[in-house]
Amino acid sequence: MEREVIELDGAMGGGQVLRSGLSLSMVTGRALRIGNIRAKRSRPGLMRQHLAAVLASAEVCGATVEGAQLGSQSLYFEPGPIRGGDFRFVIGSAGSCTLVLQTVLPALLQAPVPSRVVITGGTHNPLAPPFEFLERAWLPLLRRMGAKVELQLSRHGFVPAGGGELEAFIQPSLLKPLHLGERGAVLAREACVLLSGVAESVAERELARVGSRLDFPGESRRTLLIDPAEGPGNAVLLEYRCEQMTEVFCAFGQARLRAEAVADEAVEAARRWLNSSAAVGEHLADQLLLPMALAGGGSFTTPGMTEHLQSNIRVIECFLPLRIACTTAADGVLSIECRA
Repeated sequence: MEREVIELDGAMGGGQVLRSGLSLSMVTGRALRIGNIRAKRSRPGLMRQHLAAVLASAEVCGATVEGAQLGSQSLYFEPGPIRGGDFRFVIGSAGSCTLVLQTVLPALLQAPVPSRVVITGGTHNPLAPPFEFLERAWLPLLRRMGAKVELQLSRHGFVPAGGGELEAFIQPSLLKPLHLGERGAVLAREACVLLSGVAESVAERELARVGSRLDFPGESRRTLLIDPAEGPGNAVLLEYRCEQMTEVFCAFGQARLRAEAVADEAVEAARRWLNSSAAVGEHLADQLLLPMALAGGGSFTTPGMTEHLQSNIRVIECFLPLRIACTTAADGVLSIECRA
């Protein structure tokens, strides 16, 4: 009997289409064929972190894989049985450790035995969730859904050097639906600048900018100095602890980018969320969707539709017998509901 293959067009999004496809292929046991991988990106095809996600997924389930090479724009992935245990994945660049972890985590929650996963690469990269976002915003919600996961940062890894490391401990867990209609009142807030091998005046300017543009009093602004051997690197993290959940917004220092511009990027992301009545910001929305789908239900509100969210919905509906309903309220807030 010929195995059913899910066909995906990678041109509908970026690396997210690949990562969600791999996660869903592993947990459903359905083979995946994806073409036009990252076709609309400036450097199409598999970059190092995407290849690391493919190879990590293949190791977790003993998959048969074709097209797993740097630059490849097509991939065939036929999963075998998911296994738990000890895994070490080396990205070999500053590619995102957190995105590789998010790719294999849904499968390892369904493994027959617990797992320990060590991933080396970038832990704080532009265009990927930093470690603190996973630890403080994403993972607490997964735990509320029933996921038994512990996470720790062993070493920071910034672009371009990489060299960071995170470790995850995952117990087999059954996910249950979660409904997040509102965030509730803000209970506490903190602005933190990570600094490694960069002048302290950069942090002073970033925190001053945050303080002038958002309501962060002096005692809620701090600098975390990291061993210069783990840098150079700089990140601005804005954390809001609310009654129902926690949100984290971030921006990363880069060469030729003024400290004020870095702070502004984090501030604007926070403001889009604060100025709406939505429960979760656009990045958290995107990363909650797959666990909710695997739980067989759930809902949340978010400021609006993004390309990532739209492509993620399409990938999930290709694999799972559920419908994801999107409704926009009069104030523009988007409600997302997963139902079987």
